[in-house]
Amino acid sequence: MWKWEAEGEAKAVIVMVHGAMEHHRRYGWLIEMWRTSGFHIIMGDLPGQGMTTRSRRGHIDSFDEYIFEVKDWIQAAYTYDLPVFLLGHSMGGLIAIRLLQEEHLNLAGVILSSPCLGLVQTPSNFLNILSLGLNVIYPKLKMNSGLTVEMATRNEDVREADLNDTLYVTKVSIRWYRELVVAMKNAFENLEKIQDVPMLVMQGGDDKIVNKQVVREWFNQAPLSEKRFKEWQKCYHEIFNEPERDEVFEYAKDFVISQLKSIGYIV
Repeated sequence: MWKWEAEGEAKAVIVMVHGAMEHHRRYGWLIEMWRTSGFHIIMGDLPGQGMTTRSRRGHIDSFDEYIFEVKDWIQAAYTYDLPVFLLGHSMGGLIAIRLLQEEHLNLAGVILSSPCLGLVQTPSNFLNILSLGLNVIYPKLKMNSGLTVEMATRNEDVREADLNDTLYVTKVSIRWYRELVVAMKNAFENLEKIQDVPMLVMQGGDDKIVNKQVVREWFNQAPLSEKRFKEWQKCYHEIFNEPERDEVFEYAKDFVISQLKSIGYIV
């Protein structure tokens, strides 16, 4: 994991969790926005992605690997003795949800960015059934993810950078896909187990990857005392990379500041 410390006195710590296929280096702009706004940031590369070598690229044996990894990042955030916020994008949002269903954490709030709770494009019934068999006999078999940089964002600069990004994962294993499917199912089936933490869910209104209707359904069912939903109508999947990203960031920061005020940490 890596740490970036705030300019001046820090208000809180933001633990950020990236999405599938990607890595922490794609979050340079967002890291700098939080840092210059007075927040420490902790982030790493998930197993099998980015610069990690603990698993084969694009492969995991269990979704729990992600949960255990992010839990370690949160434990590291506690050492600052400041309020801690968890921000998860896409699959990172799903990891955050599953973590809140499996563990009890000391968090001041959670931000989910286009959380991966359902996909726009899913494999055919035949391929889905085939993947169940392959998951037993050949779990490390790789397949194309079916995702493109054009589907993720309208930001041409980000698209160009991604096309030349050697750390970007383009193929995922059968086991990885099956674990993702199970995690999405568990996110709904274990809703009653979720820790009651203030939550902001932000969703791209023109998301080409995550099914926004499923995200809204999960949000409506989530038994949380304090929750806020914001749809960014024109945005694709990566709302923190979109042309409107300054506005998206300010909205997220407002949520964080309001939570800090509500617990009397800042006035």
